[in-house]
Amino acid sequence: MEQYTCESCGHKNPNGTVFCASCGLPLEKEASEQRTLLNMRYEGSARRSQTKNKTIIDKIWNFFSSVKVGVTLIFITLVASAIGTIFPQEMYIPPTVEPAQHYADQYGIFGQIYYQLGFHNLYSSWWYMVLIALIGISIVVASIDRVVPLYKALKNQKPTRHENFLRGQRLFSETETVSSEEKQEVVKKLRQLRYRVTEENGHVLAEKGRFSRWGPYVNHIGLIVFLLGALLRFVPFMYIDDYVWVREGETKVVPSTDQQYYVKNEDFIVETYDENDERYKESLAKQGVVPSNFQTNAVVYKNTNAKIPGAEPELEVLKEDSIKVNHPLKFDGFALYQSNYQLNEFKSMTFRVHRTDDPDEKALGTFQIDLMDPKSEYTLDNGFRVVIDQYFPDYYMSDGEPRSQSKYPKNPAFVFFVYPPNETEPEISFAGIGRNVPSGDNEYKIGIEAFEMRDVTGLTVKRDYTLPFIALGGLIFMIGVVQGMYWHHRRIWIHPTENGLLLAGHTNKNYFGVKKDIEKIIEGTSITMVEDQQEKK
Repeated sequence: MEQYTCESCGHKNPNGTVFCASCGLPLEKEASEQRTLLNMRYEGSARRSQTKNKTIIDKIWNFFSSVKVGVTLIFITLVASAIGTIFPQEMYIPPTVEPAQHYADQYGIFGQIYYQLGFHNLYSSWWYMVLIALIGISIVVASIDRVVPLYKALKNQKPTRHENFLRGQRLFSETETVSSEEKQEVVKKLRQLRYRVTEENGHVLAEKGRFSRWGPYVNHIGLIVFLLGALLRFVPFMYIDDYVWVREGETKVVPSTDQQYYVKNEDFIVETYDENDERYKESLAKQGVVPSNFQTNAVVYKNTNAKIPGAEPELEVLKEDSIKVNHPLKFDGFALYQSNYQLNEFKSMTFRVHRTDDPDEKALGTFQIDLMDPKSEYTLDNGFRVVIDQYFPDYYMSDGEPRSQSKYPKNPAFVFFVYPPNETEPEISFAGIGRNVPSGDNEYKIGIEAFEMRDVTGLTVKRDYTLPFIALGGLIFMIGVVQGMYWHHRRIWIHPTENGLLLAGHTNKNYFGVKKDIEKIIEGTSITMVEDQQEKK
């Protein structure tokens, strides 16, 4: 790396240095001769991205150290995040529908494009996580590229500075004649204002508030921790957001728990607002029935055999409680939230076989179908055999063809093959709620004898170990904001001349405050008040 030797003190400075790190002499002759204001950003030190650009590592480093690259990455992420809010994310659509069909049906061609581009599951998609990771890399590289030379420069400050260094400061004055008593009085007042004063051969450096310079980098640390928390949501152990439907009386494994936990729906309760209550009467007349509360009385079990592959689960009661909206049931780091429900889902249906010409429809035989697990064939006591040819759990007609909207038995319908005793050729019947259609000249017909219904609860399963990272990142970020906003790094240099002195001041912000401090320390002396050289230009 090319280095420049200072003409004044002989110190070797790396390429890109604005002024000598030892004495402060501007290294650019034009700036030194014309006495232009010095660029005090990063204390004039050279950054790695400005000095190295040979290897592929240098080029990658320089790319990510660019503020423009960081801002561009943030802009792209913000635009993607905004697009992700145009339509609901997949987690917020009904879990019983097919996402591709839902977006196309609800939002047309734009919904279809939205789904195909992956915006329906944006915040957990791999490319969104890559964007977050790239922002984190950019913040880390840009911070290291700047904070290391800044730290070295501030750590090695010397009271003795070249005359042109002081003349290149924004606040500057020159006094031809100053007594030693006046100078000592100024130093005394600086200490009274809580400046840390360093003296060397009559040269003085007074400094306070240096820690505020690290405020932006504390912000960066907070952002990195925050982004780390966001990335950890991609790790299943750290973050789980799943969903399970549990029917009344049913025990199901809690998803994403490796069969360690089971939940049983003891009872589902729905309470509605009283339509005769004067407070709600008008609203209910417009809206119809509105639930005031819906809850699941649940039992959570722990499987003691979960670690034994293929073993039958042995369930022990872990916790029993009611799950209400905004009142989850929490256990071992997990939480079950009440999210949805389905009333009056069919559990089972009992059918009868009777003669077509019997006006009383007297049953020749009956059979019961478990709608969640139907058998393919049923043999009746009187010799009839019934085979299920087609089953439509949620029946509807589309283009003249029977189809099912979902796999859940909300509106069950069947196509049956009925084999009379000692017959090999079946009769075909279609049966469902409000539908009983024999095929052709059937001698026998199938009708509904009875049915059993139950309620279903929809529970969201959550575990979030990333919240402490996100909260810690936010706290660190706010500390950095306060650190950089309410304190300022102020420095005042005194450079003795033959009979007088040069006085200069610098701050990273709030020059008005530094000028007020200088006014206080020179009050009652013959020292000339500093002028703002930037205003003169």
